[in-house]
Parts: sequence; C-alpha cells; structure tokens
Amino acid sequence: MIIPLAAATLSTQASIVVLAPIVVEVANAFGVSVSAAGQARAVLAGTAVIGSLSIGSLIDRIGVRPLLITGSLLSLSGAVITSFAPTITLFYIAQVPAGLGVACMLSGGFAGVGVYFEDRDIPWAMGYVVGLQSLAWIIGNPVIGLLTDAGSWRLAYLVPAVVSLIALTATLVVLPRLPLRPRGDASSRGGLRLVFRDRSARRWTVSELMAYAVWTGELTFAGAFYVETYGVSQTALGFLLSLPSAVFLVSSPRVAGLADRIGQKQVVMIGGIGMGIVMLVLFNVTPSIWFTLPVFCLVAVFAALRLTGSSTLGLGQLPQRPGAMMSARTASAQLGYMIGSLVGGFVLAAGGFPALGVFLFVGLILASLLVLGVTVPEGLPGGPADTGEAPQLLVPD
Repeated sequence: MIIPLAAATLSTQASIVVLAPIVVEVANAFGVSVSAAGQARAVLAGTAVIGSLSIGSLIDRIGVRPLLITGSLLSLSGAVITSFAPTITLFYIAQVPAGLGVACMLSGGFAGVGVYFEDRDIPWAMGYVVGLQSLAWIIGNPVIGLLTDAGSWRLAYLVPAVVSLIALTATLVVLPRLPLRPRGDASSRGGLRLVFRDRSARRWTVSELMAYAVWTGELTFAGAFYVETYGVSQTALGFLLSLPSAVFLVSSPRVAGLADRIGQKQVVMIGGIGMGIVMLVLFNVTPSIWFTLPVFCLVAVFAALRLTGSSTLGLGQLPQRPGAMMSARTASAQLGYMIGSLVGGFVLAAGGFPALGVFLFVGLILASLLVLGVTVPEGLPGGPADTGEAPQLLVPD
C-alpha cells in the first residue's frame, strides 16, 4: 500500500522541482526574464490551491484510487504539454493540468494513509509517504540536469512524466477499489468548510501554512546562500543540496518510533522549534562551509520530525474525513510555497541572509505555538486511547 501512495506524492514533487534547475534555459528559449519564466511555478501552485478547495468533499465521496488515477493523468498531460509549449503563454497554460494533478495526488496520497491503514499503522506509514518525496530532490535534480545538458530543457519533463506513469501503474495494480459513498451521504459533504468549522483542525491548518511558508523560504534561497556566502560551483551546489534531502529521507520513517515514546504533539513541537533555532544559526553563523553543511542536515532532521509528525496529527483531526483534512494540507502547502517565496525574497532583499534567518525562526516558533491548541486524536501516541499496542495492517476484503 505504501508504494502507490508514496509514488503519488513523489510525482507531485517531481512536477514542482523540475523548473528550478532549468528556469534559465526556459527563459532563454522564450526570450523572457528568469523572473517571468519562474512565474510558471506560481501558476502551478495557485492552480493546486484552487483545486484543493473542491477536492476535500470529492475524495471522501469517490475514494482515493479514482483521484490518484485522475491526478496521474493530469500530471502526465501537464508534463507533455509543457515540454512541447511553443510560447511562454502556452508554457503557463500547461501548468494548469500539472497543478490540478498536484492537488489530486498530494491530497490523495496523504489521505490514502488514513483510508488503507489502521490508526496505529498511520504514523510509520506516513513517515514513508512523506520521506520518499525527497527522492525528487536526490535523484530527480541530477537526472533533470543530465537530460538538459544532453539535449534540451524540454527533455527534463520526462522526469515528472515518467514518475506520473509509475504512480498511475502502481495505483491500478496495488490499490483496491473501495465502495463509494452515496452522493447524498452527509459524511461526504462539506469539504474544507468542515475543517475550518473545527477549532483544532483550523489551528492545525494555519500552523501548516506558516510552517510550509518558512520551509519554502529556506529551500528557495539555500542555493543562493551557498553561492553568495562560500562561492561554491554549480557542481558542488548539487551535492550540498542533495545531502540534506538524503538525511530527510532517512529520518522520516523513524519519526513514528519517537512519537510512540514522547507523544505525537511533542514530536511536532520539537521539530518546529528545532527547525527555527537551527535556521537562525544557519543564516547568521558562517565560519566555514564544513560548519554550514552539518547545520543544513540538522535542519533536515528537525524538518522530518515536524512535517511527518504534523501530517499524522492532521490526518486524525477529522478521522472520518481524511480527504478534507489532506486537501486542507495540500492547499496550505501550496499557498505556503507562494507566500514563502514572496515574503522570503522581500526579507532577503531588505536585510540579507541574517534577516532571513530571523524571519524563519519567528515563523516556525509561531507555527509551533499554534500546535499547542491542536487536539491529539484518539489512537495516536499521547491521545486519549493510546494503548501502546503494536500496529496492524488494514487489508481490505
């Protein structure tokens, strides 16, 4: 069950990551500025946010499997159309199906953890679904670079296209068909409105938005920080950025074990506060690159705690509505990407990297304080019915 769900979330990251290494080539091909070419990322994120607003009630009615199939086809078509786009306008338009694919697959991939696994299974399953997304950075970025150097930036879109095909195949082969809820079933209506009517779910959603905005601020400007602070080459930069992603991949599946020992909310709090403190040090203390690299890796460890633990915590806020909660997560993440890039760029321009570090620290502390008001749902470590029993896999009939 992990394979199709992880492939779905990996596909969304491939669609998001692909533009970063080739944005200069895209700008040159269409005769526009790098900033103009980079706006395609905003189009994709904006479309994903809008799509997420309607997916919550849809996924809880039609199920995870049909949504992942639809998302895979949308992502595949977006990659193909983008690779053949003759003008910058059509390049932008091609981001619409790609963005809708991200909305479907990111929401469906995470909601599937709640659908196909028992409560006690959810934390470790979520660790793999979250952690395996980093393969888009570890493997996808180098492959994108090789394809671009070997032919054209258009070949780079083979990466999201192939990953979308893998997700589609895994969904069709592995995920079982589950009964659909009746169209008039009250439990399948409401979508994001249910999330925002619930105080705990609402606080979790806002906390997630703030955390992703800060996380994006760090990811967006990490490369520029290395180049401007230490003058590293592009080849060295690829290694420096991939190593923390590998640390994130290794750390994420281990979050469940820590949560069992100290509690689900405590893991999220430690991860968020730890990220904030380490980011403050990262951008303000720069004695050498050999100091900075381990600090980046430490950020990845705390990020694994925060992102994996929070996804599990959020999924349980409305246990009968995993689609609504995970569509709220998708909307928060994509909106956070947009806000983080915009505000982080403004802060960087105004005060440099030290000011960016302070901004990231404050944002994560505020996001962590919001988590204090989030309820630990029944069945999770630290929740009201935490019995400490071993997890069991849910095998549908």
